[in-house]
Amino acid sequence: MKPQDFIALISPAAQTSAKTSGIPASFTVAEAALESDWGASQLARNAMNLFGVKADASWHGDVLTLNTREYLHGTWVIVPARWRKYSDWQGCMDDHAAFLRHNRRYASCFLAATGEAFARAVAAAGYATDPLYADKLISVMRAHQLSRLDLVNAAGATP
Repeated sequence: MKPQDFIALISPAAQTSAKTSGIPASFTVAEAALESDWGASQLARNAMNLFGVKADASWHGDVLTLNTREYLHGTWVIVPARWRKYSDWQGCMDDHAAFLRHNRRYASCFLAATGEAFARAVAAAGYATDPLYADKLISVMRAHQLSRLDLVNAAGATP
């Protein structure tokens, strides 16, 4: 899928989620693009799971079992994993937003005024092990002018 098609496809859900969660839509779309390879991942295509969220014991929804590569006991192995399966993009984004909202580790992120600041705050809070994670998200935001998704007027339209 082309980046512009992916952005058009998931932006409405990201903007709706932003209104209730306070997470900038620009951040959500950039992270979804990075984590799902612009929607091309098998998990995104088959489970509408854009963020690679596994189905642990707390999950009571549908699941999809796919193999994943994990580092166990000093070696890389392929193991089956249970992943959360969503019925639509909105459910995926709302679940991801709830994770960030309800995890005290990310509380300070919600002080960020922009998607770029939110990306830096999430990375600083330890969201990803990649030391360049925030830079990668910001690069996606800038390359695709995603900050425009955060400029929603009172009528809910995007400029």
